[in-house]
Amino acid sequence: MATSTFVSLPKPFFAFPVKTNTPALANHKLLGSRRGCLRVEAVSTKWEPTKVVPQADRVLVRLEELAQTTSGGVLLPKAAVKFERYLTGEVVSVGSEVGQQVGPGKKVLFSDVSAYEVDLGTGAKHCFCKESDLLALVE
Repeated sequence: MATSTFVSLPKPFFAFPVKTNTPALANHKLLGSRRGCLRVEAVSTKWEPTKVVPQADRVLVRLEELAQTTSGGVLLPKAAVKFERYLTGEVVSVGSEVGQQVGPGKKVLFSDVSAYEVDLGTGAKHCFCKESDLLALVE
């Protein structure tokens, strides 16, 4: 599935004179009725999480879903669910500089402050974090 994004270009396009044999941007017809914009096509790709290898001391974690209701059945508002600062998840893969204690299949507790969430095209949520940002291994 392709999506479109319009990117604004400042005038002039180049801050310095460019001496090339390429035609000027002003000679091209811009897509749509927006002046000073180019159309960019982007395609999202699905990645197999087990084939994504983090670099150095990074860890790829599959996030556990946060509870939407309490144990008594009361629905939690989204603001209360988003306020959860500590996340748990399962380690999917680790970088080459990660110690022996952390490995695929281990459950970990970490803070969402330093985590970087990524969309791998699967239904689950994944994030990258550093090994030093892991707070605990969950048995």
